[in-house]
Amino acid sequence: MLRHYYVADDLNELVTVEKELHDEGFTEPQIHVLSLDNAKIAQHNLHKVEPLFKQDVVRGTSIGAGIGSLLALIALIIPYMAGWHYGPAGWDTFIIIALGCFIFCTWEGGFLGFKKPNSRFSRFQALLKKGKHILFVDVDPVQEHNFRVIMKTHPRVKAAGCGAAVPHWIVSCQDAFDNVRKRVS
Repeated sequence: MLRHYYVADDLNELVTVEKELHDEGFTEPQIHVLSLDNAKIAQHNLHKVEPLFKQDVVRGTSIGAGIGSLLALIALIIPYMAGWHYGPAGWDTFIIIALGCFIFCTWEGGFLGFKKPNSRFSRFQALLKKGKHILFVDVDPVQEHNFRVIMKTHPRVKAAGCGAAVPHWIVSCQDAFDNVRKRVS
């Protein structure tokens, strides 16, 4: 999948684009609108970016978990190499220290990620502050042609580049979850 980014001033235009994309077979997990004005996004019934994903929480947590894993490994290797695990402390103490290192670093990475805008959206911060709205669509290769045809009919929605999209299987899981949720309610 490939993520296409577009910039727009008018939310009514984005409502039209989203409707046409839905009519063409695009699903909600593929279409998002990023804006600093969440009230207007909700008012227009557009699929907004969840607040958690506006921040760099996922990336920060991943980096923290990586650092925590490394520290946990060190906290287990050093006692093993030094023979400290034969002493009165035993392995239990060092395993608890390793778990503490991993959990703390993972939590701290996520916490630091909350303080930063999502790295994928950082290039749009200036546009967002000017009141613009960012439409991004995750497009499968088989949908690419129809997507381009739809977007050509909306000249007021300007292309702003491409990037990596979420994997197809995640979109499929989100679609399945949405279908189950709609049947239950």
